[in-house]
Amino acid sequence: MKDTNIIVSETNRPYWQLPIAAVLFTTAIFLLIVDMSNFNWTNEYLRNLSVNFQTLAVLILLGTYFSSQKRIYIDLENSRFKPSTEIGFLKFGKWKTIHNYEYVSIFYDASKATDEQFEVNLWYDKNKHFELYTRNNFEDAITVAYDLSEALNIDLLDATIRDDFKWIDKEALKAEQTK
Repeated sequence: MKDTNIIVSETNRPYWQLPIAAVLFTTAIFLLIVDMSNFNWTNEYLRNLSVNFQTLAVLILLGTYFSSQKRIYIDLENSRFKPSTEIGFLKFGKWKTIHNYEYVSIFYDASKATDEQFEVNLWYDKNKHFELYTRNNFEDAITVAYDLSEALNIDLLDATIRDDFKWIDKEALKAEQTK
């Protein structure tokens, strides 16, 4: 039986970022415990608390940046997808229903940062699209796009050259990849 779920995931975080995130989260928790243990209603304490909450917010945001990972879950059986941001075991995202898959495209955007120039988009419901994957490596992008188009049994469009879009012959691509 064919698998009815697809997960498109960015590469794992470098291992050196995880200890940084752990230190940032630990510092935030320590700061919160200190603030709560010294709680009183004086004006000076409340002013310091405001500054500490700003510091706490910055620590949590930085910790989240260093530990988060983006994934997109595609449920073929129920025709829906969920963009998700994950921090450890916590997952944030909502399922969205797709009615009519149209095609998968690979788009080149020279105006983006050098590490995310190739986009893989899933087009659905005539003119709606969802950005699934961004990388600077065309080979990785074409592999993700091809695998998704095969799983959904839809066409694959190469839109990497401006105003010269071409439908990719998936059989020829498959033969080329197996060489």
